[in-house]
Amino acid sequence: MGAGLTPRRAARKDRRRTQNRTMQRFTISLDDALAGQFDAFIADQGYVNRSEAVRDLIRARLGEAVLDVPSAEARGGRVPASCVANVSYVYDHHEQTVTARVMDLQHDHHDLVVTSLHTHLDHHHCLETVVLRGPTAAVQAFAQQLVALRGVRHGNIHLVPLAETGRAHRHGLDTSGPHRHYTPLS
Repeated sequence: MGAGLTPRRAARKDRRRTQNRTMQRFTISLDDALAGQFDAFIADQGYVNRSEAVRDLIRARLGEAVLDVPSAEARGGRVPASCVANVSYVYDHHEQTVTARVMDLQHDHHDLVVTSLHTHLDHHHCLETVVLRGPTAAVQAFAQQLVALRGVRHGNIHLVPLAETGRAHRHGLDTSGPHRHYTPLS
């Protein structure tokens, strides 16, 4: 316990440390209507406090900004080399042309597709979720192609920028060759 800290204050200070990082505290001002909307939003989303909700909103917006090529170039930065993406969409599997286009596109980009999940919603409609990983430009282009296909509806793309950690290495008896690890930015 630090000098002059009561047990309660020391515990609160310890809670503000996450993975050996000290949390920064800042204050924002909101008008009553916006604060009420925000509180309703965080309650609906299941957040236990405003801080967690604000952190998630900031992470999401920073991730979007980092992956936005014009914004990155305007601020003199660059887009991260790698990202992971979750792409989800709905289509009618009885429309054979859309089913074939979805499958052909995924096979054409097998190097980016980590996995896919196919869920039957009713007798006609399927929800498909595809996880992609690879070079940011290639992942963005492929994801956009998937959701833009004629016959695909409710397309949604969620990209997370990644940073490479460490150097290429192998694990134990791994015969597949060296690989690298990636960690989400921010």
